[in-house]
Amino acid sequence: MRSDSISGSFNRRFSLIKNARLFSQGAYLSYIALFHWLQPAPYLASKIVMPLAQMFFFVFLGTFGSETLPASFFVIGNAMQMAAVSGIYGVTMAIGGDRWEGTLVYLFGTPAPRMSIFLGRASAHILDGILGIIIGFFWGWLLLGLDLGSTNFALLALAVVVTVFSTSGLGLVMGCVGLITRNVMFVNNTIYFLLLLLSGANVPLDRLPGWLRGVSRSLPLSRGIEAARLIISGGETGRALTLLAGEAAVGAAYLVVGYLLFSGFEKAAKRRGSLEVA
Repeated sequence: MRSDSISGSFNRRFSLIKNARLFSQGAYLSYIALFHWLQPAPYLASKIVMPLAQMFFFVFLGTFGSETLPASFFVIGNAMQMAAVSGIYGVTMAIGGDRWEGTLVYLFGTPAPRMSIFLGRASAHILDGILGIIIGFFWGWLLLGLDLGSTNFALLALAVVVTVFSTSGLGLVMGCVGLITRNVMFVNNTIYFLLLLLSGANVPLDRLPGWLRGVSRSLPLSRGIEAARLIISGGETGRALTLLAGEAAVGAAYLVVGYLLFSGFEKAAKRRGSLEVA
């Protein structure tokens, strides 16, 4: 009896180590597979110049067109919006890119646990998304006068992590869409620009029609952006935590949907005898 208990404990520990190894290797390999061909200049442009250009565009456009919204409204919104760059584009290709590259058959042929593969492929892009938001806030503070004097930085860090997680959850769903469509980049671009409009980054949610506000609340970013604005202004901590809990719930819901789509596509493809077509 004691021997069986020891054996069971060893097997559980071995399984945990194996899953952790698959998770970390999947994160590393999926990330370098997307970016190994980039020279430093284009990568830095995507991480530094692009956030700055987007922020300048919406800050100047927004403050010119509105007399009531301060520049900080657009600075914070677009800094947090940077989560969508890695969350939508990076995570989508980490899942759906296998079909384009012809490696989907090898992915589905491995006996590795699917959840470890699924989450591992998104984790590196979550870190990349956090970096993107930090860069956005840096530009806002350095060049656009963002006042961080009342900020609870620990709570803001939590808001950043939760928002990137939530956006990556949507990216996982879009990655699964990439397994069954030939034009996932068109869908990705559409989702990204819809988030610019519906996330509250550039248009106050109370100015949207009621049905669009409902759509906004079903998408990532809106609660995270609202929480970030509240935190930076020194607002109520309890309200910010409530918003972040809602943002995390949205991300978890998309994660579950994405995993179910991933598993469902694998079963259907194997049943039909084709892993390379929809």
